[in-house]
Amino acid sequence: MIEKEYTSFEQINKDLKILKLQREVDKEQLKLNIEQLKTSMYPTSLLGGVGGITKKFLLTLFIKKIVKKLS
Repeated sequence: MIEKEYTSFEQINKDLKILKLQREVDKEQLKLNIEQLKTSMYPTSLLGGVGGITKKFLLTLFIKKIVKKLS
């Protein structure tokens, strides 16, 4: 860390305020990242969503019917 020399309490307070705001921004960013991770880990998201599951199911049924007709 870079050491900084201060000549007044105003400079110290200003830097402390900046650091506090940076910490709050980082904290909110972390919360947002956690929520995005939770959302991306839902089973429906992992499998392509409900629409994706439905499409896969219907495609499987369709292929099974075609195979039965050809057999």
